[in-house]
Amino acid sequence: MELDPRNAYAALETGVGQIYALAISYSLSVVGAVVLLVVGYLAAGFAERSISVGLKHVHGFDLTLSHFFATLARYAILVLVVVMVLGQFGVQTASIIATIGAVGLAIGLALQGTLQNIAAGIMLLVLRPFRIGEEVEVGPVTGTVQEIGLFATRLRRDDGVFLLAPNSTLWNQPVRNFTRNGVRREEITITVGDGDDIDLARKALLDTAASEPNIKGKPAPETFVSELGDSSTKVTLRYWTSAADFFATKAELMRKISGDVRKSGQF
Repeated sequence: MELDPRNAYAALETGVGQIYALAISYSLSVVGAVVLLVVGYLAAGFAERSISVGLKHVHGFDLTLSHFFATLARYAILVLVVVMVLGQFGVQTASIIATIGAVGLAIGLALQGTLQNIAAGIMLLVLRPFRIGEEVEVGPVTGTVQEIGLFATRLRRDDGVFLLAPNSTLWNQPVRNFTRNGVRREEITITVGDGDDIDLARKALLDTAASEPNIKGKPAPETFVSELGDSSTKVTLRYWTSAADFFATKAELMRKISGDVRKSGQF
């Protein structure tokens, strides 16, 4: 069957006319979509910078948390812009929002553990049970806090080992913060034989504590009999020192007690 040139020309003319009509009808939508994308992108960047700078001026507000809220606002604006752009082309925004909600629910269920860490990270940053540089013990986790992230917290143990703990683990257990109050109490116990003078031992411990400059005067150091045995008695020295000097003070007291006091024959 031969192709009629007149029919082919008519079909081509009809197709070109339809394309031209579509281009005219959608030109304004395309221009509007481009304008929305540009304005939305600029507005998202401006909102992110404004929130980040504004939260930095809030006293005590964590930098990680301010960055999180700024980034969240940016992406929320971008998602809204994309929905508005699709609406320019006749796409039902209600179905788009429903689809986004379903996708978000599916992602949330798939990343349930990760979202728990994010929620716990936000609570840790807001309530501040520990800060960077503080020494803490949370269940099996012990160390000095190096960084508090949205997913996990980085710590350094006393032996120098790197430790990364999920935020949900740190949030769901009691926190022992050894640094927060600034001072710590410690006790050193010695054993005194039956033939030794207990009062003299207590005086020797108090004199040793008085010679250590890092020990606090208030509350004052005190000594007491902590345990009675068949052939010996345990005497305890209790004192307070700053959290920063805790280990150094204890080591120095142990040296003085084991060396200076015991070797002097006072008890």
